[in-house]
Amino acid sequence: MKYRRLGRSGLQVSELSLGSWVTYHNQVDTGSAKEMLAAAFDAGVNFFDNAEAYAAGQSEVVMGEAFRQLKWPRLNFVVSTKFFWGLDREGNTVNRRDTLNRKYLTQAIDGSLKRMQLEHIDLVYCHRPDPHTPIEETVWAMSDMITRGKALYWGTSEWSAAEIRAAYDIAERHHLHKPVMEQPQYHLFHRQRVEQEYARLYDDIGLGLTTWSPLASGLLTGKYRSGVPQGSRGALEGMGFLLKGLTDADKNAAVAKLEPIARDLGGNLAQLAVAWVNRNPRVSTVILGASKLSQLQDNLGALALTPKLTPEVLAKIDEITLPLAG
Repeated sequence: MKYRRLGRSGLQVSELSLGSWVTYHNQVDTGSAKEMLAAAFDAGVNFFDNAEAYAAGQSEVVMGEAFRQLKWPRLNFVVSTKFFWGLDREGNTVNRRDTLNRKYLTQAIDGSLKRMQLEHIDLVYCHRPDPHTPIEETVWAMSDMITRGKALYWGTSEWSAAEIRAAYDIAERHHLHKPVMEQPQYHLFHRQRVEQEYARLYDDIGLGLTTWSPLASGLLTGKYRSGVPQGSRGALEGMGFLLKGLTDADKNAAVAKLEPIARDLGGNLAQLAVAWVNRNPRVSTVILGASKLSQLQDNLGALALTPKLTPEVLAKIDEITLPLAG
């Protein structure tokens, strides 16, 4: 496992990391989470990603309890959470969801700390932009969160380049803690934002990336070529919004063409897809998701494929996937 700086910060994160979206609480209980966290940690993973909204806060509870049982020294691991969606889905949701105002953010960090049984969160993200709250208010609230010692670094997730730059400029102008990282979706079929839209931000403000969905929610494993398998992410309740992309005939045909490339490199489709993201020097860490230990162990095999992605191999991959990429 190699370690990379989180953008221009001094923090080092493992090139592969482990996230909890969809899986924790829904598919993975505390015992299984503990087992996978330990296996990832033993492989060199030091960054673990979460969010307040995952499983309505229960994902944080599962991960926090697993951390407590593992008894790792706090300096040895990096953990994140994200704020915006909130926990409330019914009743009076004013100032309780879909916002980045000061009132919500101030209380959201306290809730995450309690659920995760931690004294501080290393990385906190604004999970989506909030068009109804002035960016100045959000920047001040996130900076204050760090000043109060409840978080160490802050960043954004799925913000536009213009929004990130605006937040950075406000922080710089008022001598506040600046956004350090962005968490965008990035995989073979979703490239434009990372490779084009954010291009200037890497050098201009030192933006780091903690990318999610390297397997396109499972599409790049090849398991959706014959429909939606029982027990897969696409078959889960509430995940119907993924089905159109997962069952796209053209993309599944392209995935089939990638299989011999992966095999020639000594790996499989999932490992090839993760390695492709990992080979991008702008990516600080690639967040993996796994519902069982064997899946995690298989995905970690991408480390062996990364150095095998020569310009010739990358050109073959681009010929297959680039026409379908957004």
